[in-house]
Amino acid sequence: MKAFKTYSQKPAEISREWFLVDASTAPLGKVAVVVADKLLGKSKPTFTPHVDNGDFVVVINAGKVLVTGNKELDKKYYRHSGYQGGLTELSLAQMRAKNPAEIIENAVRGMLPKNKLLNDRMKRLKVFAGEEHAHTAQTPKKVEVKS
Repeated sequence: MKAFKTYSQKPAEISREWFLVDASTAPLGKVAVVVADKLLGKSKPTFTPHVDNGDFVVVINAGKVLVTGNKELDKKYYRHSGYQGGLTELSLAQMRAKNPAEIIENAVRGMLPKNKLLNDRMKRLKVFAGEEHAHTAQTPKKVEVKS
């Protein structure tokens, strides 16, 4: 009987694709799950945990992202300047007006593993507030998010 060996992808064998996700078609969490899965490369048969073999993801319509319930006013984003009393709090509605791309980026960052590969994975995420994006030359494949 032949023993099977576990496949481990080498960095030279990585091939990356481009995907397009429309954030206005499904709730924020479901969009973030699909994007995180593509950035990790978990949907590929060659997935190797210690090798960054994920794809590029372009997210459009970040300003029209859907949320359920009272999250528009109840969900808070915090940041701290490092000084005493430097805590700043923004609601989802305020964040949508200020920087809608950051809503998607924060949700996806929270779903990725916190390790040395995180920053490289986040660099492959391109988020745009409207319909237009700067990556049409890469001809990204459209990914449907089930709502």
